[in-house]
Parts: sequence; C-alpha cells; structure tokens
Amino acid sequence: MAGRSGMVRPMDTPTALGLGAAFLTSVAFVPQVVRNFRRKHVDDLSFSTFGTFTLGVLLWLAYGVMIDSLPIILANVFTLGVNALNLWQMWAYRRPSPPAP
Repeated sequence: MAGRSGMVRPMDTPTALGLGAAFLTSVAFVPQVVRNFRRKHVDDLSFSTFGTFTLGVLLWLAYGVMIDSLPIILANVFTLGVNALNLWQMWAYRRPSPPAP
C-alpha cells in the first residue's frame, strides 16, 4: 500500500493474515464446483447446507462492507460467487423424484 510519500509500505500482519485465510477458505469450494461440472449430478449435496452457508456469506459480506475490511469483502465476494455456482448446479443437475407408488 502506498503511503503519503508514494513509497510502498509493507502490508500489516493482520491484513496479510486475513487475506491468506480469506484465500484458503474461499478456494475450498472450487473443487466441488469442478466435480459437479464433471459428474453433472449433485444428488449427494445438501441444498439446505449450501443455502444456509451462502446466506451466512452474504451477512459476512455486509459486515465487511460496514467495517471497511478488505480481506472480509474480497473473500466473501469470491465465496458468494462460488457458492452461487454450487447452488445453480444443484438446481440445474437435479434429478426428478421417482413417482410415488
């Protein structure tokens, strides 16, 4: 980050730690999205789990905006996108329920 003199200052430790944690927790869901695309089915995933998690991510994003925290905002924007994709896959790849006997 640039200071008043135009010199680049090193990132403070809490911000660097937050960005590292944000990166790791955000990319954790990418393999699931890739797996879903390859298999074209998501029968073993829980809509309520991903839906609840996505709602939590929305709240974290709102919190990050309110406190102006770059790590929280970036992580949750990315995670929201990945989980929205997971939810879309759960809708798009769903299999019809068998007819009741």
